[in-house]
Amino acid sequence: MRFNKNMITQAQLAEKIDVSRQTIIAIEQGKFNPSVKLALKLAELFACHVEDIFYLNKED
Repeated sequence: MRFNKNMITQAQLAEKIDVSRQTIIAIEQGKFNPSVKLALKLAELFACHVEDIFYLNKED
């Protein structure tokens, strides 16, 4: 996951998309792949495409 352009805290982001801060941490660390719905919420929040935030790692 690649974002930080809006300088939002993990706690603020978690609250805005209705998940826990631990979920945000896990996504950032690549330990959790978000659902399509969650990925779309993030893209909408940051006014970008899902592909701008997430990418497919061909090794997975």
